[in-house]
Amino acid sequence: MSKTDDLSQSDSTRSVFLRGVLMGVAELVPGVSGGTIAFISGIYYRLIGALAAFGPASLTLLSQPTRFWHHHQLSFLMVLAAGMGVGILVFARVIGFMLEVAAPVLWAFFFGVIAASVYQIGVERRLRNLAVFGGAGVVLGFVFLSLPPQDFSGSLVALFFAGMVSVCAWILPGISGSFVLLLLGLYTDVIAAVNSIDLLFLAVLACGCASGLLLFTRVLGWLLNRYHDALLALLTGFMATALVKLWPWQAYGGDQEPNSNGFLSYLRWPHDYALSGAEAFLFLAVLAGCMGGLSVWLLSKFAQR
Repeated sequence: MSKTDDLSQSDSTRSVFLRGVLMGVAELVPGVSGGTIAFISGIYYRLIGALAAFGPASLTLLSQPTRFWHHHQLSFLMVLAAGMGVGILVFARVIGFMLEVAAPVLWAFFFGVIAASVYQIGVERRLRNLAVFGGAGVVLGFVFLSLPPQDFSGSLVALFFAGMVSVCAWILPGISGSFVLLLLGLYTDVIAAVNSIDLLFLAVLACGCASGLLLFTRVLGWLLNRYHDALLALLTGFMATALVKLWPWQAYGGDQEPNSNGFLSYLRWPHDYALSGAEAFLFLAVLAGCMGGLSVWLLSKFAQR
């Protein structure tokens, strides 16, 4: 049995659960990726490895339950999934409340999280890779931000495929599954389904997510093994672009679908934001941004323990 087969031999149940909660909370905020939280908290590669272990060969292990359990690190995955579920269910209303009452403070906190993450991940990359692939990530990210929204609401089949697409964004640091749901016109529907516990809606979405996750993680694992530094430089560029989406002072409020001009047309300076009649919360937003950056530093230190 390898070291990562047993949850107690690497990460405690409590620490994995807490990281799952943080990943769940992150996924509620458009522009923040659960994959980013997994990366900066030190469990990203283990998560990819555990998910990529599922495949045709898994069928041959079904007759050996113990070996199947350890091979797929199911203790780790189940505790992490439970934490994510708690994070989503408990904090969905809190995130919704913050978006209505003090949106700039919420956005500023996650702006600080992503800014610190970009620095932390980018500083470890080779300068050439960061310039070439990181630059490409920034360009692709801006193209992504400029896409007009679509409307896939009202169809369970569309919801299934939306789950497949958004979960690919979830597992990539810097690309938000919630942001993809916004572009697909499904973000408010998903938040409403979580708050009302719409079991059919959530089950279809979960099936789509599970299918996409099993397919995409194998591809991602292959890419990380062969093009590790270049891929992370590309993802650093994506994360840097996410800072635009997380700018605290946004005219549209952050959780609404954008118009045909994309998200970039909604950004404002604090003074202009205040002139529109909304509270800018400048001091609290700056404080929240600093706390977000500090939380990344603390998570990285925690991951090194």
